[in-house]
Amino acid sequence: MSDQPFTLDGQQLAKICKQTLPDPDDQLLLATLQSLNPKYPMRLAKTGEEWYRLGGVIDRDGNRIANDLVEWTERTYIECGKNLQTLIDHARQQQLIATRQTGNTLHFVVQTGSKAEEFVQIDIDKTNEISDRLLVSEHNPPEDLEEFIDPLEPECIQTSWFGTPRYSYRRKADVSIFMDEINKYHIEEHPVQRFMDDWNRSSAQQKTALSDDWIIRPYRNTGRFGEQIINVEIVNVQQKHVPQLDDIAGKKGTSLHNLLTRFDRQAGYPFAWFFYMVKGKLVSPQSGLAVFKDVSGDFSYLPERDVAVLKDWVNTPYRV
Repeated sequence: MSDQPFTLDGQQLAKICKQTLPDPDDQLLLATLQSLNPKYPMRLAKTGEEWYRLGGVIDRDGNRIANDLVEWTERTYIECGKNLQTLIDHARQQQLIATRQTGNTLHFVVQTGSKAEEFVQIDIDKTNEISDRLLVSEHNPPEDLEEFIDPLEPECIQTSWFGTPRYSYRRKADVSIFMDEINKYHIEEHPVQRFMDDWNRSSAQQKTALSDDWIIRPYRNTGRFGEQIINVEIVNVQQKHVPQLDDIAGKKGTSLHNLLTRFDRQAGYPFAWFFYMVKGKLVSPQSGLAVFKDVSGDFSYLPERDVAVLKDWVNTPYRV
């Protein structure tokens, strides 16, 4: 790793997003981000599933009326004397159209140190806007503002792209610092922190960086007293085809070891099966128990460092 710190702040990222025209494989954006920290290799770790959200309002000729459908509706409702029928009549007379935003979140990662948590994750949304539906259906007029904004039975129209695709900056997380903050609000070790600690003391860390196979997803949940708590989960970004490891009934010794070895080889690093098991992905907890029974008896096919991690998991199981 470089002696120079990785530097890229939110303002810079927002500006880059605004100035960069999206291309199909996002290589221009990646090259622009990389050019600002050439000593730290950056890669696009994952393109998230497509999502959609409410867009804005346009007229029948495609002219922009408003960027934000919700804001426009609430403001225009007041201008209409808080009379829903007047608002409906206005939308019909103007033949207004609601747009929809569709997009994906791009997750970029930069490894900044040798430990599992020593990476920076940059999340950027890639968004398109399309014409979606008549703002007010001729056949099913809304009964309240909520249904006006997001009707259960919209009158859809032939969709077409509106405007050009664009990038927008969502967040940047220095994962090491972020996890320090998360840990302040948890009396016991957070499962994701334990996952990273287990990675650091296992054979996996000797072979590859955690961010080659896993990234984080911050989110909020509500505490017992209604307070908003920032939380985090770990997400797999594996591109390879990794097999389901569920055919272990009656397996032990060499045959079980061979199954683990094949799984690890296809995942790309040793002890991979353990981390997939903790995530609840492809590997059942019964596998861990079977392996521990093996290595506690006559078989010794795991390095001592991995046996120690597995033993702790058996004594105090956890999932992420």
